[in-house]
Amino acid sequence: MYSRLISDTINNRINSGKAIVVIGPRQVGKTTLIESILKDKDYLLLDGDDPKTRTLLTKPNTEQIRTILGKYKYVFIDEAQRIEGIGLTMKIITDRFKDVQLFTSGSSSFDLSNKINEPLTGRKWEYQLFPISWEEYENHHGFLHTEQNLENRLLYGFYPDVLNNVGDEVSILRNLVNSYLYKDILSYAEIRKPEVLEKLVQALALQIGSEVNYSELAQTVNIDKNTVSKYIDILEKGYIVFKLSSFSRNVRNEIKTNKKIYFYDNGVRNMVIGNFNPLELRTDKGALWENFLISERVKQIEYKESLAHTYFWRTKQQQEVDFVEEIGGKVFGYEFKWSKKKFQKLPKTFTETYNAESIVIDKDNFREFVIIK
Repeated sequence: MYSRLISDTINNRINSGKAIVVIGPRQVGKTTLIESILKDKDYLLLDGDDPKTRTLLTKPNTEQIRTILGKYKYVFIDEAQRIEGIGLTMKIITDRFKDVQLFTSGSSSFDLSNKINEPLTGRKWEYQLFPISWEEYENHHGFLHTEQNLENRLLYGFYPDVLNNVGDEVSILRNLVNSYLYKDILSYAEIRKPEVLEKLVQALALQIGSEVNYSELAQTVNIDKNTVSKYIDILEKGYIVFKLSSFSRNVRNEIKTNKKIYFYDNGVRNMVIGNFNPLELRTDKGALWENFLISERVKQIEYKESLAHTYFWRTKQQQEVDFVEEIGGKVFGYEFKWSKKKFQKLPKTFTETYNAESIVIDKDNFREFVIIK
């Protein structure tokens, strides 16, 4: 079992008078995380996958809740998004049962957040859990093992099941993608054309590191632009992909509205396109490297509660910066290279206009980028 970075943060919030909510994709270890935090405590587990539990927790009144909770001081509602009206039930528990610490987990932000945000305003600590991070992986296995496995991580990603079943990565990723990526998201979002979603995900997977044009995607997939936008929003809320917006402040020819789209996990991306060829045989090595680095940085920003805002930068003359971070008014520009190159520099237009610090990330120094101290 991998020790998770947010464990200490959550432990520090216990008995603070608010519900603790952990959301994220399926199969990343949300249940395992909460159960590990509660392992030395006497707690009540209510499983949202169990039909009887769902019936009990669907719109109960205060006295019914009192009967369900009994004398337990710690209560864990797993797969909470499956329970109708769960937000109101959580509100009653948090408001009326002050000596109870409530934990909940849910598999998708668009499903759980929609149900709990309004009733639980000011009454919850919400945390996102992603696939294992490089830092968690290194903490578990040590520096040497992780360095030796860098290429495998670019190919197979960081889902716990993938890491725990060396040699069977492709079968596990196939099952993960087929069961979660399509079935769950299709049912949650009531998408009526699964083949369209599949084509769109494949098109996005082939464009990581490139700017995404919704009109072009609409033509490729043969749907209208608004549907593309809606489907990408669903994929984002389902923790399959995330967007980077363009950074623009002063320069007249900057690209201002385009976006780049990345996958939270390299293994899922490679499964979508059906390619696990070794890096030396691939033409998308640079894109895999970029996706890995940016997804790891996103995990760090979330886990370390950083205030950084993230972007990319490009001008109409094709000057480009792979990744831009703005924090406390200071701008940092990052260029990603799989192989180290001498005298690599970021565009002067960018560094001088924004007084930006420029950093080139390659295999020799990437740990400084994927682990925020």
